Amino acid sequence: MGSNFPTSQSNLKGRSFVKLLDFTPGEIQSLLALSKNLKDAQKAGTEKKNLQGKTIALIFEKDSTRTRCAFEVAALHQGANTVYLGPEGNHIGSKETIADSARVLGGMFDAIQYRGHGQVLVETLAEYAGVPVYNGLTDEFHPTQVLADFLTMWECCPKPLEQQTLVYLGDGANNMANSLMVGAALMGINFRMASPVSMRPPEKLVETCRKMAENNESELDFFADAKEAVRGADFLYTDVWLS
Repeated sequence: MGSNFPTSQSNLKGRSFVKLLDFTPGEIQSLLALSKNLKDAQKAGTEKKNLQGKTIALIFEKDSTRTRCAFEVAALHQGANTVYLGPEGNHIGSKETIADSARVLGGMFDAIQYRGHGQVLVETLAEYAGVPVYNGLTDEFHPTQVLADFLTMWECCPKPLEQQTLVYLGDGANNMANSLMVGAALMGINFRMASPVSMRPPEKLVETCRKMAENNESELDFFADAKEAVRGADFLYTDVWLS
């Protein structure tokens, strides 16, 4: 079991979760600690249904197996109902603006999960819905997956997160590479990427992450040689080649 996170007084009730850059390290620590507590309570049979009577819209403009199951099972464990709107079952943004769709859905649901294309879509939903909106994946980011990955790292490595080294190998010009880099820089995790120069995250995002990594005294490095990149690493991560 990894190191314990300090108890945080962050009040995240009602907050949307559309990208990691919207949160402080302390707030991410709070989310990870809450996730661990809920996971342990569920295994022990002591989990309380904190979302009894709530209904969550699950909007999937891209098909999914793991993300859909994760949201539906988590909602079930917490006592919430879900309504699934799949790629063929909704007209969001096609006959009205995203903002109008957000207002309508926000009047019917207590929260909205969105998995789809441009990051601007989920951010527009969050701006106009009036209820929390969660990013289940966009072309640019996949922040909820990073929370799950960091929880695994916390549970499986005896080192504190800020002493761990995470290496991403492969196509680095995608939402997972972007999100892991952002999350690592934010949390002070040493991050390395081994990928072709033409398949790396946008330079503007890299510079933002470099500044965060410097502030947290952590590493952010890119490699052409995978063997060199993985030397001394605690975790290796890869994904499909899409770019």
